[in-house]
Amino acid sequence: MNIDLGGRVAVVTGAGGGLGRSHALALARHGAYVVVNDAGGTRDGRDVLSRPAEAVAAEIRAAGGVALANDADVTDAGQMAAMVALAEAEWGRVDILVNNAGILRDRTFAKMDLADFRAVVEVHLMGTVNATKAVWAGMCARGHGRVVITTSSSGLYGNFGQSSYGAAKMALVGLMRTLSLEGQRYDVRVNCLAPSAATRMTADIMTPDTLERLSPDAVSPTVVALAADDAPSGAILCSGAGSVERAFVTLTKGMRVVPGPDAAGQILAGLELLSDRAGEMVPASGPEQAQWELAGGQQINEQAA
Repeated sequence: MNIDLGGRVAVVTGAGGGLGRSHALALARHGAYVVVNDAGGTRDGRDVLSRPAEAVAAEIRAAGGVALANDADVTDAGQMAAMVALAEAEWGRVDILVNNAGILRDRTFAKMDLADFRAVVEVHLMGTVNATKAVWAGMCARGHGRVVITTSSSGLYGNFGQSSYGAAKMALVGLMRTLSLEGQRYDVRVNCLAPSAATRMTADIMTPDTLERLSPDAVSPTVVALAADDAPSGAILCSGAGSVERAFVTLTKGMRVVPGPDAAGQILAGLELLSDRAGEMVPASGPEQAQWELAGGQQINEQAA
């Protein structure tokens, strides 16, 4: 399937390098007009050393594409609104938003300064909220929108020394799942991408061989797919080194606990049964957990069969 994004307008945050740059270039190659957003901060977000957005926008234009540079800060909702207004003034709308901007301040939780924890959450979580809020009303009004939210394996599965980053990235999955439900009636489709890629964010935690194999360019086709008219909604796609997977948050059949003084003990004694993944299900929304529990996971599973 050849994906044509001709005439679509895309915004990519954190697009001055690494994954964001690759995403912006890929979207442009498929015909999208691209707002290349990057505030130019260092990896930890403490300093602004350059304005890389213009260089990437120029790269797109040199290849025959259409692009604008923007250096708005994702943590500033007003700046995000102004960025979207700029795109709408230039091209009439925003059809695609790729939330990619991020910072790292890795430390073990015991040594983590709470100000650093908040800063990471502010960029990843609230930065995504600010950018998405800026495009949301317009997408819903026009009856079309594609939002890609960058999560991480550190959020999905955990990673030593990344409590702040992991917390923010898993929070984004909850945001995505809810927005995918709220956007459904307007054809605004929202998905998460968990990339494995060699960028400045991972340069000092990967071996040279791994860095070479994990090119950001291998991830960007997944972004293009999630920006397409036929994109899914509510999905978590994982991508790296030319491989793509889908992650799910599942619910096992569980067990029935008999009320009484030993109820807690029953749970501990039944951990192996609780962990049995045979017959597990993927709730379509939060309320389905309670429905599963009220009916009994085993009973629901038998009815489905």
